[in-house]
Amino acid sequence: MRKLYRYLRPNKNKLILAVVFLLLQNIGALYLPNLTADIINVGVAQKDLDYIYKTGALMLVVAVMGGLGAILSTWFSATAMAAFCRDLREAVFHKTMEYSISDFRKFGAASLITRCTSDIIIIQRAGMMFLRMLLPVPMMMVVGFTFAFRTNARIAWYLLAFTAFFIVVAFFIGKRAIPLFELLQIKMDRMTHVLREKITGVRVIRAFNRQRFEKDRFHDTCQDFCDVSIKINRIFAVLIPVLFFLLDMSGVFILWFGGIEVVKGDMQIGSIFALIQYMTIILFSGVMASMVFMEIPRAMACARRLNAVLDMQMEMEETDEEPQSELKGTLEFRNVTFRYPGAEESVLSGISFTAKPGQVTAVIGGTGSGKSTIANLIPRFFSIQDGEILIDGINITQYPQKILRDKIGFIPQKSFLFRGTIASNIRYGKEDASMDEIKHAARIAQADSFISKIDKGYDSYVAQGGNNLSGGQKQRVAIARALVKKPEIYVFDDSFSALDFQTDAMLRKALKGETKKSAVVIVAQRISTVMDADQIIVLDEGEMAGIGRHSELMKNCPVYQQIAASQLSEDELSQKEVG
Repeated sequence: MRKLYRYLRPNKNKLILAVVFLLLQNIGALYLPNLTADIINVGVAQKDLDYIYKTGALMLVVAVMGGLGAILSTWFSATAMAAFCRDLREAVFHKTMEYSISDFRKFGAASLITRCTSDIIIIQRAGMMFLRMLLPVPMMMVVGFTFAFRTNARIAWYLLAFTAFFIVVAFFIGKRAIPLFELLQIKMDRMTHVLREKITGVRVIRAFNRQRFEKDRFHDTCQDFCDVSIKINRIFAVLIPVLFFLLDMSGVFILWFGGIEVVKGDMQIGSIFALIQYMTIILFSGVMASMVFMEIPRAMACARRLNAVLDMQMEMEETDEEPQSELKGTLEFRNVTFRYPGAEESVLSGISFTAKPGQVTAVIGGTGSGKSTIANLIPRFFSIQDGEILIDGINITQYPQKILRDKIGFIPQKSFLFRGTIASNIRYGKEDASMDEIKHAARIAQADSFISKIDKGYDSYVAQGGNNLSGGQKQRVAIARALVKKPEIYVFDDSFSALDFQTDAMLRKALKGETKKSAVVIVAQRISTVMDADQIIVLDEGEMAGIGRHSELMKNCPVYQQIAASQLSEDELSQKEVG
């Protein structure tokens, strides 16, 4: 928890005011029993109405001040904790934005979502409970027991023993609960992961009639969460009954021994009432403290999970030094070897090629050959194990990631659109893009044809993920998003797969004029997409099986020949060879 305190510092003034008003509230609460005793011992016993009126008026003033303190303390503590959680949530988000893909996979999307939402909410609730319920407890106990000892030492010792016993029980219960709370958050991560998977994969589930199987699977996940919750509740179920038992016993002892002391003349009746009020305050503080103890272990577990995100040593070290030369767009792979974290075998081995501005470099190969991996390495989504990736002769590790990615137009295999409008999604590539630039990029991407047919055109609503658009429409919008950026390097990661052959051909033709000053890297499965490339890199099980133009590879690359034969007819092959 201590590592998270730095996010509280900007709100320290509000916290100080919250504590001040909290003290005002509790001073009033602790002063009222003393005034009650005075009314009974002096006003009632001596039948002094003036004293009763004066003391009653003072009690009213104290009660109002205490109520005002409670309102202001709650307001300042609530605003301080809300701001703290806002800053903490932003810090977690900003940290995750610096993660590599490998770093993301260490936690998983579901776990990061849970940590950024549920975990922080739990910490916020625990913080509020600490300020409002636990912080006043020491003062309540010190003042209460001071009065008790001044009134009757023997009664006070009994009450102190009751309170000490309760504190010991609460401590051991909290100690046992901490690991269970950590396990509870892990189970919540799992439940969030399964639920997210079910929602995103609902069409597949229905298509294969696996609803029953998935219901049972989700039930098992929920049951695991429920079982841990029950274990925690069983532990804390002991605490509240013990507290109320001690509260009842303390009342019995005060009335019993206090009555004896009054009969002996060693104590006044008003002191008994005051003592009962003080002990009620003390033990009620214990009730509130026990409620906090139920939250603090869970909050501590959540804090450790958040610290794991904030303190994680990232795979990629960011540099602050900018390279001397500007990016022009010459991309070079030098004997690059890469394997995914935890994998035993390399996905890529000894990959070397150069992609120059004004040229189209295509990458083709079978499934699992490493095509998409090459695309993901260019914007440095992963760190390579051996070799170098250079842009204009400078290793990409020497570029700040922001500068590097500003110069790369990346179109992923699975196009993702954000909730908003078509225009806002295209403008995502260039924040200050004008409508003319947006429309120009859309025309090149062959997206203007369908956008213009929609009622609101470029202002048409796009659902989260682009779910209200077809796969081909999403891909064209994603391509336009990269085109409006006008980068030095374009990376198309199988970005034409959802397009029909006619649209594919029209798009590639339009791209030639738009990207003539940039290096273009196209990863594709369809050989028709790469035939016209200036150079084609053929991958086979992570290694380069060939490099050259289509005509060259048809003569000297068996792997490429097999791919071509599986996708093209003999007439098409002969026409291309002749051409």
